[in-house]
Amino acid sequence: MEDSAGTQPSGLPEARKPDLVKFARPALIAGSAVAVVCVALLVIILFLDTFNATVYSVGGKNIQDATDEAQDIRSLYAGARIGGIILLVVSLLAAVGGAVVLYLRRGTVEVGDDGDEDVDLEDLTGR
Repeated sequence: MEDSAGTQPSGLPEARKPDLVKFARPALIAGSAVAVVCVALLVIILFLDTFNATVYSVGGKNIQDATDEAQDIRSLYAGARIGGIILLVVSLLAAVGGAVVLYLRRGTVEVGDDGDEDVDLEDLTGR
């Protein structure tokens, strides 16, 4: 009869570590990819806004006027701009969160039964 329950580690924290790492890598990759797409979208919207303001001002009008037409041009891409900014912030948070989890868990994850083992060049070439 061994009474060493106080010295045995709990199984629950060990079960969480591999799960965080499994989600951290895809979150980092997806967050980075979506962030790049959002930045490209916001740059395109900037160029379209600038182009529309330039075309509007060619006729001697000012884009900052209080007319309905100027207001419509200024708010043309407002929804896409706000959505792009929100998606950019969320994707950056996911990427940073994934990077932090991977950084904190580096070297602590053991090879699991699902075949997540490191393969080097010699294993791939059969030498």
